[in-house]
Amino acid sequence: MKILFAIQGTGNGHLSRAKDVYPELAKYGEVDVLISGIQADVDVPFPVKYKMYGMSFIFGNHGGVDIWETTKRMKLFRLMKDVRHLPIEQYYLVINDFEPISAWACKKKHLPCISLSHQCAVLHEKAPLPIAGDPVGKLVLSRYAPVTAAYGFHFKAFAENIFTPVIRKEIRAVKPTNLGHYTVYLPAYDDETIVRHLSQFKDTKWEVFSKHNKEPFRSGNITVSKIDNRAFIESMASSAGVLCGAGFEGPAEAMYLGKKVLVVPMHGQYEQQCNAAGAQEMGAAVISTLDEKHYEIIGDWLKNGKPIEVNYPDITAEIIERIIRKHVPSYKQEARIAVSIGV
Repeated sequence: MKILFAIQGTGNGHLSRAKDVYPELAKYGEVDVLISGIQADVDVPFPVKYKMYGMSFIFGNHGGVDIWETTKRMKLFRLMKDVRHLPIEQYYLVINDFEPISAWACKKKHLPCISLSHQCAVLHEKAPLPIAGDPVGKLVLSRYAPVTAAYGFHFKAFAENIFTPVIRKEIRAVKPTNLGHYTVYLPAYDDETIVRHLSQFKDTKWEVFSKHNKEPFRSGNITVSKIDNRAFIESMASSAGVLCGAGFEGPAEAMYLGKKVLVVPMHGQYEQQCNAAGAQEMGAAVISTLDEKHYEIIGDWLKNGKPIEVNYPDITAEIIERIIRKHVPSYKQEARIAVSIGV
């Protein structure tokens, strides 16, 4: 059976999760991987057949999406061409993690497309919502990568086919400790802004991992390093807490490691506003922006914040098997035959 596993390449969470999903899919057939997007910093340990430009939202330096840069880099004609020419009909099963090219190729040719993503959980009617609504943001999220069936991940398993997060094996393998420092990853802010604000908390040791940094440096009680997967995991696992954007995988991993968590959602980004609402329900602190007006909240979090305790079992294999049983008729037939003959 030929399977297409299509992954969003904006941000690091999709590709991090794919490291655990891919080997489970490979148990059921020949898997081709498609990645579209230009904003990830994660390498993957499996072959990629299709690397496409896609449609990425470009992170800015001041806490949100850079609309001008996003618009400037958007290549709609290339996107439409890729949708037309992707040989989607070659695949018996398409598994989609919020990836638009394969999703629209399936839609144009009236083929099934199975979502396995956090975004489809955010869109669920029972998902946590921010106080302020955003009809346009919700519409964009719902139309970005249309699918015919949805299996989602969120901080809680609040409905059928909504599961707790996939925690990558690299995180599950580490033993959490507390060396007293705080790990920081805020890709929507530049280094200067982060250092200026965090330096106000002089008794706190901050270990910042930067999307914008080329050379590591130290400024007083703050170290700033470029993104490095192993170094980031070691820092987070040995931290007292994690200050990060309101993506999904980052806060989920920090919760799994039993850390206290403070999230800063990107402004103008509906999904992150929803994530912040969900993280707050779990016990995380939330500030809308990294600036002076939130120093009191940051200080209180440093002094009084509590580690978050969660139970996130490794159920990736069970989720993939559920999808296969539901959406691959030949697998169900083979399973019935095996049971009937006592295999």
